[in-house]
Amino acid sequence: MYLTKEKKQEIFENHGRLKSKDDTGSAESQIALFTYRITHLTNHLKSNKKDHSTRVGLLRLVGKRRRLLNYLQEIDIERYRAILKELKLRK
Repeated sequence: MYLTKEKKQEIFENHGRLKSKDDTGSAESQIALFTYRITHLTNHLKSNKKDHSTRVGLLRLVGKRRRLLNYLQEIDIERYRAILKELKLRK
């Protein structure tokens, strides 16, 4: 599997709000996890162009990440800007 338990914990430690392995619920950690999954699926679709079910899953993930980013933008603009800069996302 492409996403092991250790990799998930590393993502939560590096990008979570509390910077701990247990910080799985913060918006920042979920956005970071979705970003990792989106890049993996994007690379998969580059080589498998006709995999439409994966494309649908990718679009759902992008929508979930967008909603979380919108929520973070409304709640705390500084956290929003920090996560955009950290993950090198563009608005």
